[in-house]
Amino acid sequence: MNKKYKVFVAIPKGTAVFDTFVAEEVRAYLEEHFEVTYNESGRKLTKEEFRRILPDYDAVITGWGNSMLDRECLEGNDRLKLIVHTGGTVGNLIDDYVFQNGIKVLSGNKLYAESVAEGTIAYMLMALRKIPDYIEAVREGNWRTEADLWEGLLDRTVGIVGVGTISRIVIRMLQTFRVKIKVYSHYEVEREFLEKYGCEVATLDDIFSTCDVVSVHSALNEENRGLVQKKHFEMLKDGSLFINTARGAVIDEQALIDELQKNRFSAVLDVYIKEPLPQESRLRSMKNVYPLPHMAGPTLDRRKWITKALIDDMRAFFDGTDELELEISEEYAKRMTKM
Repeated sequence: MNKKYKVFVAIPKGTAVFDTFVAEEVRAYLEEHFEVTYNESGRKLTKEEFRRILPDYDAVITGWGNSMLDRECLEGNDRLKLIVHTGGTVGNLIDDYVFQNGIKVLSGNKLYAESVAEGTIAYMLMALRKIPDYIEAVREGNWRTEADLWEGLLDRTVGIVGVGTISRIVIRMLQTFRVKIKVYSHYEVEREFLEKYGCEVATLDDIFSTCDVVSVHSALNEENRGLVQKKHFEMLKDGSLFINTARGAVIDEQALIDELQKNRFSAVLDVYIKEPLPQESRLRSMKNVYPLPHMAGPTLDRRKWITKALIDDMRAFFDGTDELELEISEEYAKRMTKM
């Protein structure tokens, strides 16, 4: 039924992103249901190229770093009905014009969230138990001593900064560990959710001064830039753990570095203001920091599943289904990371 609809895959063929998100089995599934054209240029297309190409297609599949599909790019295009983004946030991909003209937007955001949430729990356990440190010690011929301090997550107090798609999954996953959860959000969180998962709404000051683990999940926008400040890092309890899997600029990175140098608490950092993290950054060498190369999620094995799920939603849309599992609403798009 969908074979009459034309889809343009904008992710450049021959790249690692294409090969993982649009693997051979995914291509076969996509081509089974749609008439498909691929970006054969080996590079990302410009807005002007999209302006020329997209009027011939019913849907476009995009990836990380895609040119913005906005009024300038889409004005006068009466055919395009669906923008399908294999990335998470669409904050830097589309503008209001898309929604004003009835174009539906799909994204892998919900599935990214599952993977990032999984990564966040892994980071908590890794750092509390100091797993990399003990692996290194054993490899060097050493062992642990009874004076060593390694900890667990069970029955701790965890602070969640930002209540969105990712952190809601983190909160659900944390139920296994019987933790006390405090949450901070710019937006009102439904009472039903708070009661179901035993969450207490708190201020940033309360979270940073009382929690054993603080995990940041706020989107990066003008409202949240520099949200976590010097005073918050100074409030962290001795021996606590700070985790950031959101965006580097949500926090005052220099203030964090300054406070980490006092060796009072530890940190797992997956994101930074500048990426890749500069070679000269002190975050690379501090013993109380576990620096990771922006890899909380999605893991590579999830990429083809994300595209497959998006294709399922594409099929549902062109078959006339109103409710789509991975649709991004205009309201939610405005709250997503834009930088």
